[in-house]
Amino acid sequence: MVDPIIFSDKVVDNYNISLPDEIVDALKSVKDPEIPVDIYELGLIYDVKVIESHIDVKMTLTAPGCPVAGTLPRMVELALLTVEGINTAKVEVIWEPPWNSSMMSEEARLELGME
Repeated sequence: MVDPIIFSDKVVDNYNISLPDEIVDALKSVKDPEIPVDIYELGLIYDVKVIESHIDVKMTLTAPGCPVAGTLPRMVELALLTVEGINTAKVEVIWEPPWNSSMMSEEARLELGME
């Protein structure tokens, strides 16, 4: 058994965890349909683990009643499968800690006119 490469067990952006550019680019390609910002900059990605050619991602949504709760995780999986060397992907939606606007990157805040 190969040990997983664990990139974060905390909110990725808030802790300046370094993910490979290809994974970040894949995550940034997925936008929250309600907010015109990608899920990475919004701070929705909480955990990323890579085990050989498999990637596990734990993420949250901006609100429990988010209308894309049923489709956004699959969109993230499909984006991650475009990364060279990733053959399988699993995305799990978690609710702890609850998302709030302080989890957004400075780039997201600027894009939304919050700074």
